[in-house]
Amino acid sequence: MTSPRIQESFVVLEKIVKAVGLSPDGAEPIRLAENDLWRLPGRIVVRIARQGQSTAAAREVQVTRWLAQNGVPAVRPLDRDQPVTVDGRTATFWEELPPHRAGDESDLAPLLRRLHELPSPPFTLGEIAPFVRIADRIGGAQAIDQGDQAWLLHRLEELQAAWTELPSGLRRCVIHGDAWGGNAAVTSDGVFLMDFERTAVGPPEWDLTSTAVAADTFGKISRSAYKKFCEAYGHDVMEWVGYPILRDIRELRLTSFALQAANDDPIVLGQAKYRIACVRGFAGPRPWGWKAVG
Repeated sequence: MTSPRIQESFVVLEKIVKAVGLSPDGAEPIRLAENDLWRLPGRIVVRIARQGQSTAAAREVQVTRWLAQNGVPAVRPLDRDQPVTVDGRTATFWEELPPHRAGDESDLAPLLRRLHELPSPPFTLGEIAPFVRIADRIGGAQAIDQGDQAWLLHRLEELQAAWTELPSGLRRCVIHGDAWGGNAAVTSDGVFLMDFERTAVGPPEWDLTSTAVAADTFGKISRSAYKKFCEAYGHDVMEWVGYPILRDIRELRLTSFALQAANDDPIVLGQAKYRIACVRGFAGPRPWGWKAVG
């Protein structure tokens, strides 16, 4: 039986593909999350963004066309006018990758280095926005007490101030914005970058901190694996004096995401409360062994 979530998304898909002269026949859901991904016959992937994300969708198309011109392996948009918006929902159309698996830090590092070495693009990109939705997630958390909520909001203010005073580091450049192994797809033809929803201009250390946190906070990757990542990229962000600020921002983002997930899934609540205890200093030193949510 088709779930209500799939049915709801298919209705949106049907309107969008018909508007551009395609057929929804044979469509298959790939992943329905913050963005809905559908596969159409002919190796076409349709990505349906959340409400209000038309600007981000247009930016993804623009960025990936620029990457293609510069020879950076990444997902490729179809050669057609896009994005397309129907009834307030914006969609983009992509070439389907060959069979692939999610990458890891060793797959990601060379791609990040190539991205960060590119000259400025011939179009305007916004600045990276590391605090997007954190306040809303904390304020909307339904199962934490007022003391934790107040502390998290105060910590957010401290980190917002610290971000404006980051010490100098690597050359600012175009950054991916959500640089973790799962956004590198490993195929028989090579490794490809995916998901450019948060691509912007900013410190490249922001991208590198994702992998550092996987080792430093989650304990998900070994120190030897992290060292190989640094060697492949050519820089260890943990040695930078500004790293603790970026790490703490990442940890607060991840805590707020767990709080949001706990609103919909009570099973996640334990992990959300554990993360609060960690960032408040009640759970000992890192790594804290955080578990993935969502």
